[in-house]
Amino acid sequence: MHILIVEDEKGIIDFLKQGLEEEGYTVSYATNGKEGLEKAFLKPTDLILLDWMLPQMNGIEVCKEVRKQNTSVPIIFLTAKDTVQETIEGLKSGANDYIKKPFSFEELLERIKIHFRNNTQKEKLTLGNITVDRNKFQVLVDSKEVSLTQREFELLAYLIINKGKVCTRNKIIEDVWDIHFDYDTGVIDVFMNAIRKKLNISKDEELIKTIRGVGYIAND
Repeated sequence: MHILIVEDEKGIIDFLKQGLEEEGYTVSYATNGKEGLEKAFLKPTDLILLDWMLPQMNGIEVCKEVRKQNTSVPIIFLTAKDTVQETIEGLKSGANDYIKKPFSFEELLERIKIHFRNNTQKEKLTLGNITVDRNKFQVLVDSKEVSLTQREFELLAYLIINKGKVCTRNKIIEDVWDIHFDYDTGVIDVFMNAIRKKLNISKDEELIKTIRGVGYIAND
């Protein structure tokens, strides 16, 4: 599970990162609102811990922008803002939870676990007759299980998460392969051919369509 921390106090970032990684979570962070918004969509994010008072964009603005594109990712405000009106404003902006600083790490950890449990059903992705269960690392086609490699699984899930959007080869290399330098994007075509063969999808089908010279798009 990947957790994104958007916080401008280094001490809090270090404290949260160490504690969450010890619990087995993958953690990334941003120190301002603009960077946080960019990282929220850089790769699949399972939960966001968000401060309110941030440079460049405040937490409310970040939360609202995230919600325009992702209605399911749990967002927890961690903030010194503590009035009832401020709590209501934070929740109205699209946050799922609101924890006031200073806070207990044990309480935060339990809140995170609750949101992950509540979000379990949303970990099932669908595309036509294909179901991808990110919790079980399982792919079903017409209820029949199909075996994919880890990279094939991640690529398929990425395309479904971004269903209806053109995913460029460069963006896939950055978000799925986590490579941020010049790299032969032709490797993506090799993985796509393997995925199509295993799922019995032809290159001409709209389900996962090749946009020549650009990338791919998944459509129901």
